[in-house]
Amino acid sequence: MINAQKLLLEMGKGFALIGRQYHLVVDGDDYYIDLLFYHVTLKCYIVVELKAHDFTPSDVGQINFYLSAVDDLLCQSGDQPTIGLLLCRTKKNFTAEYALRGVAALIGVAEYQVEIMQNLPKKLKSSLPTIAELEAELEKTEAMMAAATNPKARKKVK
Repeated sequence: MINAQKLLLEMGKGFALIGRQYHLVVDGDDYYIDLLFYHVTLKCYIVVELKAHDFTPSDVGQINFYLSAVDDLLCQSGDQPTIGLLLCRTKKNFTAEYALRGVAALIGVAEYQVEIMQNLPKKLKSSLPTIAELEAELEKTEAMMAAATNPKARKKVK
């Protein structure tokens, strides 16, 4: 995930990393945003969720929840609405379109393998982990997060 943070920082000026696995508490429950940025020029937070799986419509519900929570819990007067970015292994265009239709929040969905990893310059590619390594790390992180919030999942991770 650290290399993913570097990659997003390389996307342009104005990104300030607020946190990795940024902790939110809503109704007494713990939630963790994969990456939280603030864009100083746009004056808005940017929530990035990294998924080791193919895009599913439920991913939109999760990131929309995070956007609403960040808007209510973190935004100050003068901040613009939070933007969401879902980076998934793959996505099907119609599935993503239907999942996003009617959602008022600004949410983008991208395939990290095709749209990001394959279009990197050779010099940058060699310094990043492979897709398989990223997927393994994401699956490990998701399992740890599930174990932290679900006692039944803890037994499986051990």
